[in-house]
Amino acid sequence: MAASLLSACNQNQPSTGAATDTPTSGAISVSVDETFAPIIKSEVDTFQKLYQNAKVTAYYKPEQEAVQDLLDDKVRVAVLSRELNGAEKAAFDRMKLVPRATRIATDGLAIIVHPSNPDSLLSVPQLRDIFTGKTQQWSQVSGKKNLAAINVVFDANRSSTTRYIQDSVTRGAALTPRAFAAKSNSALLDYVASHPNAIGVVGANWISDRDDAAVQKFLKSVRVVGVSTKTGAPNSDDYVQPYQAYLALKTYPLTRSVYVISREARTGLGTGFTSFVAGNQGQLIILKSGLLPAIGQMRVVNTNKL
Repeated sequence: MAASLLSACNQNQPSTGAATDTPTSGAISVSVDETFAPIIKSEVDTFQKLYQNAKVTAYYKPEQEAVQDLLDDKVRVAVLSRELNGAEKAAFDRMKLVPRATRIATDGLAIIVHPSNPDSLLSVPQLRDIFTGKTQQWSQVSGKKNLAAINVVFDANRSSTTRYIQDSVTRGAALTPRAFAAKSNSALLDYVASHPNAIGVVGANWISDRDDAAVQKFLKSVRVVGVSTKTGAPNSDDYVQPYQAYLALKTYPLTRSVYVISREARTGLGTGFTSFVAGNQGQLIILKSGLLPAIGQMRVVNTNKL
């Protein structure tokens, strides 16, 4: 459907009536959860190269600010890691609007530490203790005493990663007093790279596209933790990282869906951009980024058996 919608629209055809944009021309603003900035920048760049009469301006910000922009009609489209909640849907009901949520990918949250940190394999129960402050020293994790107290760093206040950790890892418990926000994902990565006692949480697309020079730089300066759902001392094979194969196999425990949510009541540029991201070309960009596309198939090869 996405491909047929775009192919049926002539980007050079002028709009008529009150509308000033079409699915492939005009201008639109989009609010994006900053966690997905690398992916959406690629989507926007490619879309605008294909449809040169289209101008998509993306604003990258914490999740709740992106949702509020959608509610306040500052943007017609938002990219989020969740669907709208009951209160948000009720607000749209009062406006007599029915927002549409289109699932575009599965994301994994990456746990990162300093390269010198020996504790690069952690279970979900261990992470819960770290994020709630029950475990405050790295020596409590493995018994090794070469690191100081644990500093937990998130990307921003009211971010989707902070919400996810509280909802799915700490199960509603308050975060450790040693947790703070670095104000952006790149600042978070820089902080962990320069503080041996830090542990941080980022979206997988910040560390997955190995063809990206920025990702190569980050991977040289931080270590991606392997995570297991099992308690005690599981086998090292039970620990997996948030890479595509493990997202496809559903063995990585810290995952969430990514949605494009539109309040557009007609077939305008917001609809066209959403269709592009959810269509074949947009999904190939997501595949290259290291996340799991919502459509298409992946072939997972076990090289140990070759």
